Amino acid sequence: MRTAELTRNTLETQITLSLNLDGRGESTVDTGCGFLNHMLTLFARHGRFDLKVVCHGDRDVDDHHTVEDVGICLGTAFKEALGDCRGICRYGSTTLPMDEALILSAVDISGRGMLRYHLDLPTEKVGTFDTELGEEFWLAFTRCAGMTLHLRQLDGTNSHHILEGAFKSVARSLRAAVAVDPAARDEIPSTKGVL
Repeated sequence: MRTAELTRNTLETQITLSLNLDGRGESTVDTGCGFLNHMLTLFARHGRFDLKVVCHGDRDVDDHHTVEDVGICLGTAFKEALGDCRGICRYGSTTLPMDEALILSAVDISGRGMLRYHLDLPTEKVGTFDTELGEEFWLAFTRCAGMTLHLRQLDGTNSHHILEGAFKSVARSLRAAVAVDPAARDEIPSTKGVL
C-alpha cells in the first residue's frame, strides 16, 4: 500500500494528514480556509488520491502558515508514500482548460525539489484567500516531496479559474507520474539506480 499518515505540530499550526496514492479520489478536508479546502478536494478527486486533512492554524494572523504548512505535510506524505519510487512512471504532464484559463503542469519525481511557477493572477484575492499563497503552497509541497514542478498559465483572466486549473492540472500530472509502469514494476526509474 502506498500510503502515509503524519502529524505536524508547531506553534502556528497543528495538522493531521493521511494520503493513499492508489485511492478513489475521496477526501475529507478541514483546514479552516475555505478556498484551500476546495482546492485540496479538487486535487484529491482529479488525482484519484484519498486524502484526509485537518489543520488548526493561527488564522487570526492570516492564512499563510496554514497554507504553507499543509503544503509541507502533503509533500512529505507524497515522499513517504512513494518510498524508493520503484516502478513508478516518474514523469507526468497535463494541459488543462478551466473555462477561459489554460494551465500546463509538468512533474518529475526526481528527488530534487524545485518549482517553476508562472501564473499571472490578476487579483490579489479570491474571496478572502490571498492569491500569492498558491505559489507558497506549491513551493512547500515540491521542497518536501522532492519533486520538480513546472506550472505555467497559457491563458486566463480569472484568478479563481487559474488557481483551480492549476490544482487540477498538477493532480492529473501527479496521477500519471506516480502510476506504476507495468513494464518496469521492479525498477527505479533512474540510471543512477536511486531517486
